[in-house]
Amino acid sequence: MSHPRHLLPMLLLPALLGGCGSLQRLSEVGRPPTMTPSTDPTREAGYRPMTMPMPAVQVAAPERNTLWRNGSRAFFKDQRAAQVGDILTVLVNIADAAQLQNNTDANRKSSEGMGLPNLLGLEASIPKMLAGATAASLLSASSNNGNTGTSQIKRNETVTLRLAGVVTQVLPNGNLVLAARQEVRVNSELRELAVTGVIRPQDIGSDNTVQSDRMAEARIAYGGRGQLTDVQTPRWGQQILDIVLPF
Repeated sequence: MSHPRHLLPMLLLPALLGGCGSLQRLSEVGRPPTMTPSTDPTREAGYRPMTMPMPAVQVAAPERNTLWRNGSRAFFKDQRAAQVGDILTVLVNIADAAQLQNNTDANRKSSEGMGLPNLLGLEASIPKMLAGATAASLLSASSNNGNTGTSQIKRNETVTLRLAGVVTQVLPNGNLVLAARQEVRVNSELRELAVTGVIRPQDIGSDNTVQSDRMAEARIAYGGRGQLTDVQTPRWGQQILDIVLPF
């Protein structure tokens, strides 16, 4: 009989095979999911500065005795985000709907026949050479083909978010690289929101907000982790079988 100490590694083997996700869930048994600390996005392991095609640099001639400065959007100080570290609110309002429906119905029917009633008197010997054949119907062919196909795609997506982000980079042409993240924990479910992209200063509203449809290279993520997410997510073994099994 095996010693209980020898059974412990066997019981932990499925969790170890599941990777860090299973180990993290096991460490959170009996308590809510742990929220990640607020950190500088530029210091994360996966962060990299964004590079995009830029126009040629234009140097404006100095102007004296004037209240207007090249590049200013107002006579007074602008309170909207413009520098690295400034905070900006992102408004995400996605309401996409797509519906496609295709119907295909094709039918084809053909019939061919050939006979030789008179062939230099040899038509009398055809029944002897071919049993059951007559000179009037030496060859007959027919075919029938039908094809019916129906496909339908219907998809509706609605996402409405509002979260604040920080400017992580100012590109040479003045565009701003924005990174916004937010975590909300309700009981034992943690919701994670993330928005990144490039915006123009002109698209920032007077209330220091910007619409998500004005962002280039936008990446919007809305997900979470916790007890409800675990129940709705297939186990890693089932996911592997869904990929590997050919049927």
